[in-house]
Amino acid sequence: MILLRLVAPLALTLVAGAMVYAAQEPLAGRGAPAASFPAVTRPVAPIISPTWGDSAGRDAAHEVSQIAARLKLHAGMTVGDLGAGNGYDSLRLAGLVGPSGHVIAEDVDPTALQALSAQASQRRLTNVTIALGEAQDPRLPPRSLDAAILVHMYHEIAHPYAFLYNLAGALRPDARVGVEELDRPTEAHGTPPALLRCEFEAVGYRPESFAPLKGGLGYFAVFAAPRSPPAPQRIRACRA
Repeated sequence: MILLRLVAPLALTLVAGAMVYAAQEPLAGRGAPAASFPAVTRPVAPIISPTWGDSAGRDAAHEVSQIAARLKLHAGMTVGDLGAGNGYDSLRLAGLVGPSGHVIAEDVDPTALQALSAQASQRRLTNVTIALGEAQDPRLPPRSLDAAILVHMYHEIAHPYAFLYNLAGALRPDARVGVEELDRPTEAHGTPPALLRCEFEAVGYRPESFAPLKGGLGYFAVFAAPRSPPAPQRIRACRA
């Protein structure tokens, strides 16, 4: 059974023979509020689509295989796909982590998540959980993730310091976070690498690797989970 957890209650439905349940409670409680953190000092790009690029091009570039290699993903891991949208990465990662692993597909758009859930049901994937997050908080269970990915969505996070701080609580001690982005201004739907590093480091994440992906996908940065995130009031905003 694929468990669809959204804040708003929905009816029990049957999709392609697989039961999809929308529970009334969220996946986890709310974390620290956005007001506790410094305001972002650079533009935040609007969310314009539940996906990035075209699937055929991403398949041809072996995007998921490249991500898996950079993060050392393997069977049995629990991976969070943050800003999952229509689930391009989530659906493919489900096969990579296998029946003993798990994918938590998180987004702030209930409509996109419902479409993702329908696709997971059609493919009879039993290791995908759908999670509705918030702009400042992915709302994931404590210490639940071995790894997390943010694919062409970081520039759309309205409260990055709060988001990264609240995400830290969902990461296991040795977890890694991978960010796929284009090297261009945030208002142009990318993130300059120096800005990305600054914002992650401001919340205690430690940079591990940075390199372009093959196939024109952009760059991929890997960060280690914070050992001890700074208190919200001690975080200083980065300059764009």
